[in-house]
Amino acid sequence: MSAALHTTITTTTTPAAEFPLASSQAPLVRGYEVVIGLEIHTQLRTHSKIFSGASAAYGAAPNAHACALSLALPGTLPVLNRQAVEHAIRFGLAINAAVAPVSVFARKNYFYPDLPKGYQISQFELPVVQGGRLFIDVDGQTFLVPLTRAHLEEDAGKSIHGQFSDDQGRPCTGIDLNRAGTPLLEIVSEPEMRSSRQAVAYARAMHTLVTWLDICDGNMQEGSFRCDANVSVRRPGGPLGTRREIKNLNSFRFLQQAIDYEINWQIDSLEDGHAIQQATVLFDPDTGETRAMRSKEDAHDYRYFPDPDLPPLVIASDWIERVRAAMPELPGDMAQRFAREDGLPGDAAAAMTQNLALARFYEATRDAARLLSPAHAQGAARAAANWLMGEVAKRLNAQDRTLADAPVTPQTLAALITRIQDGTISNNAARQVFDALWSGEGDSVDAVIEAKGLRQMNDSGALQSIVDAVLADNDKLVQEYRSGKDKAFNALVGQVMKASKGKANPTQANAMLRERLG
Repeated sequence: MSAALHTTITTTTTPAAEFPLASSQAPLVRGYEVVIGLEIHTQLRTHSKIFSGASAAYGAAPNAHACALSLALPGTLPVLNRQAVEHAIRFGLAINAAVAPVSVFARKNYFYPDLPKGYQISQFELPVVQGGRLFIDVDGQTFLVPLTRAHLEEDAGKSIHGQFSDDQGRPCTGIDLNRAGTPLLEIVSEPEMRSSRQAVAYARAMHTLVTWLDICDGNMQEGSFRCDANVSVRRPGGPLGTRREIKNLNSFRFLQQAIDYEINWQIDSLEDGHAIQQATVLFDPDTGETRAMRSKEDAHDYRYFPDPDLPPLVIASDWIERVRAAMPELPGDMAQRFAREDGLPGDAAAAMTQNLALARFYEATRDAARLLSPAHAQGAARAAANWLMGEVAKRLNAQDRTLADAPVTPQTLAALITRIQDGTISNNAARQVFDALWSGEGDSVDAVIEAKGLRQMNDSGALQSIVDAVLADNDKLVQEYRSGKDKAFNALVGQVMKASKGKANPTQANAMLRERLG
């Protein structure tokens, strides 16, 4: 839940000119400027693969979803998945990019055991999404990161090492082609980020966006969302340094660790008089270090050429408009609406739009609380946001749960908020009720209140008697308050709460004490 409540602005219709580029904030590291660009591989949420009808579901037995096309059997021909294209259009609209009316698929030639065709179908010169921008929030300031492109491509299979042996006991590598052909949208940023913190903020914002748009499930452990980081260093104002690409980072923590290590490694190498060689590197989470895997290829090494089996992808304007009409409200726009209409502070509004599930839970809680207590409608929104950022987030984090399986529903949380607003229970008692509901004690807010005897004392006569008794028994505190010591008043309130066993209405107790003390 902590990531869900990280305040990052993802995207909005706000004009980009209002925000500075991320590169405008360029903190130096040991006298060097860092230059970072990210390539994010997003697995698109489709039932079938991008060029065949085979299932794209995760978790099947090895090669259960390896179709004839995945195996590169002679005579097989690719057929483009329409849903994958619509996901790409939706993404392009969300980042305010140009959706190409005509884009072309190309063959990217390289040889790995898990790529039976000997090439990957991708896009090169004419990608489907061109340009665009994303907003990120770092230390309370919003920056803009421009994008280069986003293109459709197929994933490769997977080589599994160390789990198999032949009939003579010799180690073998297994090839699982279930992933081969799953649809990817590769999202490429401009090299505009200047620190690992900016890179992580960008990756988080992109993760929020693609899951918000429902084009990706965002599961980093399963490889649905993974990052490649291109990192270089240079002296301020100097030419760009030689970049090294860190491949397949599948957590935000690893992304930050890998970039920080790589930055210092490159600076150490330059300080020792060595030139940086362009390379593809891997990050080892166990050692916290990067290590070279191979020399970095350039485009000409892949010998791109248009795929003769796939015609150009033509996207008519009416197709784009149909996708636009089905677009959800973007998170930045929703945050602005929550601030404008619900009166939420900016950080709370951003927190409530960190993911779509959280935004929907907040809205459902707010609306239910307003229905239960129209007289307190104005405070319902802030109360809902506060509970979600506080008690709910704390328990989700501690138990590594998501809102989808939270034991407290929006309707239950709204009922709890209502009982606080109408004075039935105090804030302290409300936390006790919440604890009970979260652990499965009681069927409703009211049932827990009655079972635990948490109903607040609202009988003014009974409360007045307690106040009078406290004043009579604490003459020293009374004299201290009257001599100007405000802390004595809080001590008197505490005595009233103690005498009432926590059931006194604090607002009423304060008012009665002040009246009695003159």
